[in-house]
Amino acid sequence: MKHITQFTSKKVLVLGLAKSGVAAAELLHKLGAFVTVNDAKPFEESPDAQNLLSKGITVICGRHPEDLLDEGFEYVIKNPGIPYRNPIISDAISRGIPVWTEIELAYLISEAPFIGITGSNGKTTTTTLLFHMLNQGGQKPLIAGNIGTVACSVAQEAQEDQVIVTELSSFQLMGIDQFKPKISILTNLYEAHLDYHGSFEEYGDAKFAVTKNQKSEDIFIYNADQPAVVQYANKTNAKLLPFSTKGRKQEGISADAERIYWLGEPYLERKSIALPGEHNLENILAAVATSILMSCPKETIEHVLTSFTGVKHRTQFVREWKQRKFFNDSKATNTLATKSALAAFNEPIILIAGGLDRGHSFEEMRDYMGNVKAIVSFGETADRLIEFAKSCGVEGLEKVENIQQAVKIATKFSQPHDVILLSPACASWDQYANFELRGDDFIEAVFQIN
Repeated sequence: MKHITQFTSKKVLVLGLAKSGVAAAELLHKLGAFVTVNDAKPFEESPDAQNLLSKGITVICGRHPEDLLDEGFEYVIKNPGIPYRNPIISDAISRGIPVWTEIELAYLISEAPFIGITGSNGKTTTTTLLFHMLNQGGQKPLIAGNIGTVACSVAQEAQEDQVIVTELSSFQLMGIDQFKPKISILTNLYEAHLDYHGSFEEYGDAKFAVTKNQKSEDIFIYNADQPAVVQYANKTNAKLLPFSTKGRKQEGISADAERIYWLGEPYLERKSIALPGEHNLENILAAVATSILMSCPKETIEHVLTSFTGVKHRTQFVREWKQRKFFNDSKATNTLATKSALAAFNEPIILIAGGLDRGHSFEEMRDYMGNVKAIVSFGETADRLIEFAKSCGVEGLEKVENIQQAVKIATKFSQPHDVILLSPACASWDQYANFELRGDDFIEAVFQIN
């Protein structure tokens, strides 16, 4: 860890706790800053706040005082989920106070370089796949970011001969200043989180931040099949390395129905790849390209591709029961992700879907509903999904109250060789705190079948 003096005796506000806020507060305290933490949860209900107070950190809980910034803070480190329209954040920006996420802190103290991975879909799969390739290739990688491990905690332990493979959300990337990965990846761009960003342009700009500070010695790996991504690629100063799933290309990494190509030359056969779905091919190409650039042995890359079957909650194979296969795709919180999941299977599908109703259309899924023989819907969007499925010619239609009921009904609809797929096409927040809990509920229900 670099023992920087940038924060010594500086007043820093950490807004919002959770894992990233706690880690940022502890790190800044270690670096000699005068840290104040502000969180909405009452102090008596927050063990994290109580622990930080015991370490000498100022804690203000249960409210967000309007005059908080009058204390003379020189930096604000915010929880990524706090929108920029928040009064304290907008006040800080108007006062010219830097507003960062903990990703920036991680970069400032890290001895190790970063690989930064972002995109609308595929971030976690790409990050995990790449980590396994580098790890099995003997390169001692670390993993951090939006995947669940706080970057500024990981960075404190990183050594010069390591690399931090980092999944980055648009929320995190809006709060960087100098952050510069050695290799950055933009998997794709689709409309998402517009309730936070306000527009697709702002969302795209946030994703582009992964490469905005890169120089000519750095590398930007990008989706050459998407015009919106290509437009951003044309703005970077980094060396460009495109990937394409539209057939053999002479530049970068590409794939056709049979093979993956590196710089136009055959690299490996696709038939040995274990990870299902055409949508995962983008993730595979990005991970393989990065592994090649990191001097990972080809035999290691091939071994990982033949054994890696996916990430939990992302088209995750759960169980086979009486010749039915169950898949957990709870991470599919929008129609685009569910469309990709539906496209991954040739077998008849019983689709379990539903959740928070943001008013979005399901029309993007229509051309991929041909294999869906039944739909079991739940949550706020249950009725709308039933009507949509009916308009697509789906014959099996059932509305239920919860995941447990959905699994039972889906099983009754199914026959041998069918796929029972949880791919909600909606956020989980009407019934669950997050998509992970929704997926765990599904897995538990699947294993209760006998």
